[in-house]
Amino acid sequence: MSESKTVSEVSIEELGTKSKQAAKTLRTASSSVKNDALLKMKESLQKNRDKILEANQKDVDNGISEGMSESLVDRLKLTEERLQGMENGLSQMISLVDPITRRDGSWINDIGLEISKVRVPLGVIGIIYEARPNVTVDASGLCLKAGNTVILRGGKEALNSNRAIVEVLQEGLAASELPKECIQLVTDPSRELAAEFMKANDYIDCLIPRGGAGLIQAVLKQATVPVIETGTGNCHLFVHESADFEMAKSILINSKTHRVSVCNSLETLLADKNLGDEKITELVQSLIDSGVTVHGDSYIQSLVPEVEEADEDDFHKEYLSMDIAVKVIDGCDEAVEHIEKYSTGHSETIAATDYETIQNFLNAVDSAAVYVNSSTRFTDGEMFGFGGEIGISTQKLHARGPMGLEALTSYKYVIQGSGHIRE
Repeated sequence: MSESKTVSEVSIEELGTKSKQAAKTLRTASSSVKNDALLKMKESLQKNRDKILEANQKDVDNGISEGMSESLVDRLKLTEERLQGMENGLSQMISLVDPITRRDGSWINDIGLEISKVRVPLGVIGIIYEARPNVTVDASGLCLKAGNTVILRGGKEALNSNRAIVEVLQEGLAASELPKECIQLVTDPSRELAAEFMKANDYIDCLIPRGGAGLIQAVLKQATVPVIETGTGNCHLFVHESADFEMAKSILINSKTHRVSVCNSLETLLADKNLGDEKITELVQSLIDSGVTVHGDSYIQSLVPEVEEADEDDFHKEYLSMDIAVKVIDGCDEAVEHIEKYSTGHSETIAATDYETIQNFLNAVDSAAVYVNSSTRFTDGEMFGFGGEIGISTQKLHARGPMGLEALTSYKYVIQGSGHIRE
């Protein structure tokens, strides 16, 4: 029997049962025990870098041979620097305050009952994601710190990488006081098992998808387990006529080209017509000079002949590539209207110096992260000081924006009386 057949015999029921059992231990674990486990996980990553990189190279080679796009290969590929970033993330998580130790408030009611609102873990969290092996470490560490066990279901493109990483993390857990089943991996990449995973209400308390629009929509449509929706990133930059122009150009190029395969990369530029043709042309040309394919409206095309014609779909797209949609608009109100229509609610930024315009933009734009004179690339759990992230939520219930520790908790009320009875 092949290895894949053997591992596929581990059912969702078995994984779920082990996760729920481990969750009982984890939810009562002290901060010091959890931090020690995170430290052991980090040390295991450090010791086993070669093993992880070797497994990852198999996935990368397979992806290239199967015609995977450059942006997806970039998401999939691990390097010494990216492994160091994953280890640093675990270190940062250790230093963060344990949300489970926190009370959100307490009061005494008019009959003398002391009522407290306290943070508690969600329980067992399921993560469905694509070719992003760094998610394996981020999700595992954050879930554990917040007192949750996690069952991971990564994409088949990263199966070798994820298998190696989870084995290494479990090795670290085995050296701690927590069970290694706090972190588990679904190793059968079949759609049938994924569908079963999304309906495992008896075992999973919360499901979080991370990936492209297709994956997220599939989970939302199929899952019966409660889902926290992480969104696609059609992110916008509005360059107002008052902008520091050189700063605006720098923000534009960084937001678009720093790493095109991630959801906080810029996908649409809105240029204020009052900038004038010369400055608008310079913005577009700076993109072209940086290797970006510009899809523009007729105004942009009249200024720069190399620009490709943009249709309606271009303004809806999350390209995740060296492409961008560009439109000339008339002032802040029109920019806000455009964002309202086309944005996915992820991250938007304005380049401006006029105070009133900036405040109008901040108040009117309803996205998870709204920036002033800054690249959209900072919408990230590590950048926000969360020690990594479980995802970036574009919904409004429970969690929004980069989801750190608190987003992985709920709360309960603890009520203390002294023989109180209700009459």
